[in-house]
Amino acid sequence: MSHGQILVVDVGTSSVRSSIVTGDGNVSHVSQVPVLPSSPEAGMVEVDARLIRDAVLETARTTLSAVSGVDAVGIANQRATTVVWDATTGEPIGPAIGWQDLRTVVNCLVLQGEGLRLAPNASATKLQWLLDTFDPERVRAASLRFGTIDSWVAWTLSNGEIHVTDATNAAVTGLFDLESGWDARTLEILNIPSPMMPRIVDSSGVVGLASALEGSPPIAGIVGDQQASLIGQSCVAPGHAKITFGTGGMLNVVTGSTPPQSAERSEAGTFPIVAWKRNGVTTWGAEAIMLSAGSCVEWLRDDLGILASAQESEQVAGACETSDGVVFVPALLGLGTPTWDFGARGLLLGITRGTGRPEITRAVLEGIAQRGRDLVDAAESDLGQELGALRIDGGMSANTVFTSALANAVGREIELSPVLEATTLGAGYLAGLATGLWADESEIAALWKPRSVVSPSDDDTARASARERFLEARSRSEKTIPDLSGVSF
Repeated sequence: MSHGQILVVDVGTSSVRSSIVTGDGNVSHVSQVPVLPSSPEAGMVEVDARLIRDAVLETARTTLSAVSGVDAVGIANQRATTVVWDATTGEPIGPAIGWQDLRTVVNCLVLQGEGLRLAPNASATKLQWLLDTFDPERVRAASLRFGTIDSWVAWTLSNGEIHVTDATNAAVTGLFDLESGWDARTLEILNIPSPMMPRIVDSSGVVGLASALEGSPPIAGIVGDQQASLIGQSCVAPGHAKITFGTGGMLNVVTGSTPPQSAERSEAGTFPIVAWKRNGVTTWGAEAIMLSAGSCVEWLRDDLGILASAQESEQVAGACETSDGVVFVPALLGLGTPTWDFGARGLLLGITRGTGRPEITRAVLEGIAQRGRDLVDAAESDLGQELGALRIDGGMSANTVFTSALANAVGREIELSPVLEATTLGAGYLAGLATGLWADESEIAALWKPRSVVSPSDDDTARASARERFLEARSRSEKTIPDLSGVSF
């Protein structure tokens, strides 16, 4: 009997959240446990995979206890974060290396010189690092398993019976070939034993049972967080686009069923992705990335002490009408799209003796908004088409100062997601498509109802002036660390 409900386990950058998605597209019964990453050294981001495992089981069981049953389980996850575990013990061999971690950037430069172009934020060199550190002779190859967070969650929920990843996650590991799946040449160069790789499955489709949960519901949807947010905001037709403003910022646009000619980065800094795969058919997309978005607000809170909470940024920035000439470039981890300069560093320019908390905070929010404009410009350039209205989600979408700055920066309407984290909806939709709760993508499109629409208030002259100031500042942030600026992929 159909319950009309999907349990979604969503592993983000700083927490694990389990929720119920219902047939009308609502989210309820949310259970959340913080799982915070650590930075043992500059440029390093890692997390204890055991804490993720425990939080997955705790939140999923708590959420299930509040309802009478579910049709299926969906999984959404931060992509490229890399876990290696021993199948015989079920224990990780080391820390999970976060997607923002840059410890392998020098190795990427070396490999680039050998003709292999890999990004340090992809999984490939993170996996190599874990093996070189904890199994340098590859003597444990038969028992070790690799996975991104989706694989780890599926393994956990199935009591070790399922070792899979979906196409959206596989395609951003740096180890994926558009035609053949796992790339044998790259695995060989990095000395990664092929038996440890997960089976690649559709994003929507039953892959096994969540036997660790009461009732053993089927696991029917697995998807990376950005693609989950894309379909979660009902972006299902070519040209539909969204931006998620979380720790980083990601623009995704649906391009359709025609495979890209190449998996490499395009001229303006976007690259092709698998948007989702269902019934063996791949829907493709394109992605543009800013490496630092909400993490810049966290920097104001945690490192500078300017804010007591991330939410306070709205009130503090709202205390002034302008940043009074202060310009911020959010390049705390380098620049992603369009320049992909890992040697770029953040800048705060135009400070005077009269500059205070409000001006700095507003400058940070406006700088992130301008980087949002970077992503839009890059996508439109590479795709040769205008995106139109933008849908946005993520924690920063609740900040009215930021959303207004974004509308002004891009010069178009911003449609705000009805839920802050549309990743949950997206994973729920994909699992529900697999179990018949929704018939097809057109039913998903019909569920879209933005909670509000933000229109630009600046005129073209003010918009152009602000853009010129930001681009000049962005150019000054580039190549701060020239050696790291040489990484290309």
